[in-house]
Amino acid sequence: METCLFIHGFTGGEYEISPLAQFLERSGYVSRMFTLHGHGGGRRELLDSSRRDWQLSAEEELKQLFSSSDKVHLIGFSTGALIASRLSVQYASRIQSLTLLSTPVYPLNPAEILRTLVRPEMLRNYLSKWGSTPMRATREFQRLVRESFEVYPQLDVPTLIVQGRRDHLVKFKSADYLRQTIPPERRQVLIMEQSGHMVCHSAESPAMMDEVLRFIRRAGDSG
Repeated sequence: METCLFIHGFTGGEYEISPLAQFLERSGYVSRMFTLHGHGGGRRELLDSSRRDWQLSAEEELKQLFSSSDKVHLIGFSTGALIASRLSVQYASRIQSLTLLSTPVYPLNPAEILRTLVRPEMLRNYLSKWGSTPMRATREFQRLVRESFEVYPQLDVPTLIVQGRRDHLVKFKSADYLRQTIPPERRQVLIMEQSGHMVCHSAESPAMMDEVLRFIRRAGDSG
């Protein structure tokens, strides 16, 4: 049975990608979710964690899967997509496919984000999250974003790029950059016209999940 490893985003958790993980489980895949180092607790845990810790915790999960699966499908959401990209280069021979959801190649800065949060509840949620995130952790995220530019040109596994047109955290040109950087024969792009950042929780997510399933099935058949 083929296995999928899911990696959630910065200051997020398994809930961000659980709808897709559960869908793939029902479709016959083993779905593995976990919590990145420093996440899932309080401010102190995140403050004491670095981007290297996040990457190492994901790498450890991947190595554990290798003990029972010859190859793994990697699925990363937001910052998890940056980590999944690096792992797919590091372990290219054992990665069946790579799915990048809402990849922050070019994240919006705080002022840009505030301009996009038109609903009061979105603004409250963002301000609460931003206020509880240590600046050191934010700087670690920004360093990870910058370091990922050396990774993208090395991607050489079948890759699906998923981007919401209305993403309030990631600039839409992120998808264009990935489209131009990854060889055409190795990538495909899915634009969700009515979706924001949380692509697994949008009205368009059922169609997106069907496309992810088709993509990883093709990658599995060809691998």
